[in-house]
Formats: sequence, C-alpha cells, structure tokens
Amino acid sequence: MVNRLLPLIHVRALSPTAQDGVLTAGNIQVPCKFGRAGRTWLKRERDGATPRGVWAMRRVVARRGSSGWLRTKLPLCFMTPDDGWCDDPLDRNYNRSVKLPYHASHEELWRKDHLYDVVVILGHNDRPRISGLGSAMFFHLADPDGGPTAGCIAVSAKDMRKVLALCGTKTKIRVW
Repeated sequence: MVNRLLPLIHVRALSPTAQDGVLTAGNIQVPCKFGRAGRTWLKRERDGATPRGVWAMRRVVARRGSSGWLRTKLPLCFMTPDDGWCDDPLDRNYNRSVKLPYHASHEELWRKDHLYDVVVILGHNDRPRISGLGSAMFFHLADPDGGPTAGCIAVSAKDMRKVLALCGTKTKIRVW
C-alpha cells in the first residue's frame, strides 16, 4: 500500500468556543486541542486564540531523541537548547526563529514539559509578517493533562506520528 501525501488536513472545533476539536487527515480522525480562547478570525498577539484559516506546514523542528519515530516528507531539522521564537511585535525578528538568550520577548522551544519535542511551524502571519497579528503558530504535542494551548493546535505524540506520515511540502492545515 502506498501512502499518499495529503493536500489538506482539516481541524474543526466541537463547538464555537471549544478548546477541543477533531483533526481529520485522510481517513484518520484524532482529538486535538486549541487555544484557551478557542478560535478566531481576527488573531492578535497573546489573545490565547487559535487563528482560523488555511496555513502551510512549513517545517518540522524536533528534539533529536523524538525524531526516531517521525516519518514525514516535510522538511525536518533538529532543535537545540538555545532555539527560541520571537513573539515581540516591536522586534525586527517578530514571528521568526531566534537563538537564545534573546533580548526581546520569546518562547523557548526546548521546553521542560516536552510539548515542543515535535513542532510543525505553520505559515500563519509569516509572508508577510504583520506586527501584532500573532506569532509562534505551531502544530505540536498536546498536554497529557488535557489543557488547552496558548493558540496553537496540539495532538498526542501517537497521533502526531500518524498525521505527519501523511504530510508533505504541499500539505496545508485548515482550522475552521
């Protein structure tokens, strides 16, 4: 059996304000989490909402130990403890990868809770980047305690493995 790469992954909420949803990738359906403020058409920095729309899956960034189980046609690179992501709307590197320590507000990708052990960088607000319209929009691993994200999309490690196997450079994710 040949695995076909999907052009589109669908993510829908269980209700209009839900933090819980369903991600559909081909014939696979898995539970997912959204931001603590649900979803929004008008994303703003630090609003806690997951932006609605269709986003390119740019690349996977993973801890080296987590990558053994990953199979994907998306570009893959390995993170190091000094990897970060700038979330300061006033900084020239807003919504870009940065090396730590970094002078402006940022997220650390090498997290103690391991939620970012596998991160898919999504193409939200990146071409062009507009200050204040949201940064660090990721598809990453879900909190095992079931908590929401800060505005990303998250699934379990087992489900991430299934989904990434169906993704290639032309795959997009649709949040609705």
